[in-house]
Amino acid sequence: MAYAPPAPQGPPDKQASIKKNIPEDVAHIIARENSQDDDDDDGSTNIDESTADYHELERRLRRKVDLRLCTIAGILCSLNLLDSGVISSASVTSMIPDLGLYGNKFSISIFIFTVSSIAFQLPSTIAVRMFGPRIWFSFITVSFGVITMCTAFIHTWQQMIALRVLLGMAMSGIYPGLSYLISAWYLRREQQTRYAFMQSGEVIILATGSIVNFGLNQLNGQGGLAGWRYMFLVQGLISIVIGVITYFWMVDFPEHSHKSLWFLTEEEQALAVSRIQRDRKDVQADPFAWAKVLRHARDLKVYGFALLFFLLNLVSTSLSYFLPIILRTGMGFGENQAIILSSPPYYYSVIPVILTSLIADRYRIRGPVIVFNCVCLVVGFCMLGFVRQVTVRYIGTFLATGAYISNWAALTAYYQNNIAGQWKRVYTAAVVTMFNGAGGIAGSFIVRQNQAPWYPTAVWISIASHVVIVAFVGLFSAWFFVANRRQKAGKTVLEETEGFRYTF
Repeated sequence: MAYAPPAPQGPPDKQASIKKNIPEDVAHIIARENSQDDDDDDGSTNIDESTADYHELERRLRRKVDLRLCTIAGILCSLNLLDSGVISSASVTSMIPDLGLYGNKFSISIFIFTVSSIAFQLPSTIAVRMFGPRIWFSFITVSFGVITMCTAFIHTWQQMIALRVLLGMAMSGIYPGLSYLISAWYLRREQQTRYAFMQSGEVIILATGSIVNFGLNQLNGQGGLAGWRYMFLVQGLISIVIGVITYFWMVDFPEHSHKSLWFLTEEEQALAVSRIQRDRKDVQADPFAWAKVLRHARDLKVYGFALLFFLLNLVSTSLSYFLPIILRTGMGFGENQAIILSSPPYYYSVIPVILTSLIADRYRIRGPVIVFNCVCLVVGFCMLGFVRQVTVRYIGTFLATGAYISNWAALTAYYQNNIAGQWKRVYTAAVVTMFNGAGGIAGSFIVRQNQAPWYPTAVWISIASHVVIVAFVGLFSAWFFVANRRQKAGKTVLEETEGFRYTF
């Protein structure tokens, strides 16, 4: 069904953003919705939902997007954690002496990966919009797999560092690009659950990867290869296969979803565009220009969001990269036990991340859930750092792991709910992930092996970081509350979008 677009009724800059390659009915939806104001308190849609047909169409749309986007997003995001799982599992095998990774050289290999990733965050996130998700994500995933396979054949720590730089470049666009793409498809009140789906797939694959690493380590010496080399070889091959599948399974942005393979009907695409346009009026991006991206550097709250991820990733890096080392040197488990016992905390984390996200989306709250997760993490690190009984310390790793993974989903929804505009989403996603990477750099140095078995530096920094997160969330919530009251009174327009209100 085609529509004859009416004369433009919305602001000229909005009308100019409607591209010629968008289907005529979708362009009509964007033009029509641009002219409508949203009076709902949290900026959600007032679309007529009175018919059973509408409800069924919307449910079918969400199911299709969940199946296609959230599944592949979870798998692709797992590559970053998969890398940490491989290198952390390998760190308790013969890799350290084989490559001469003594002293700080192991931490440097993590550090240099993160530096490389940070440097390419923004251009790689822009590339998702410019080249399209299917092409870009499949390209960088295959690149990641090839580089990971090459790691199986290196012999010096200098070669390790060189490949880690290339690996960071390949991985740089995965997390910010996917968080940006998910935010483009879902209403703000639906997003945290979808980020939880992504995180769940990610950590399940990471946990399973540890078990696979345990099995691959049993091949030590077979075919003249050490066990850790099989870990990189097999998981690199798996990544290449995933990259090929990504080209066929990944979906495009809503207004371009007709380019996706075997995906939405015309009616479903029009509904997808209408839902997002009513929710925050930013479906279509303006033509790319660096000035349109970088002008958002003036918004201070972007850096507040980014700092939250810096503080969070202090903990996530220290646990994800060093958990097997903590289990072996800190709790006295053997090499294979340390590899296999690093999996259960990640399987457990699926429960809190799904539950807290469902509650957050159901009641449209963000800050209280983040604070709850922070409290759980502090309790977990107190158990890990201040209790002598090994079982209690191991349980502490469950609480801490579940809490920081839950807060990844919560904090991602928190910042995505409180910005509007496609290029602002690109800029914010890139800056947030840069700071997240910077937290990874710091986190790679706070677990000091000479402080085993209690690791006081890592414990105290992790606790302090989450106390600061609670303080920042409190400040943000107060700011958003006042801003929403001013918007409701007609004194200001938030995020340059009529009817937009913050969620806290």
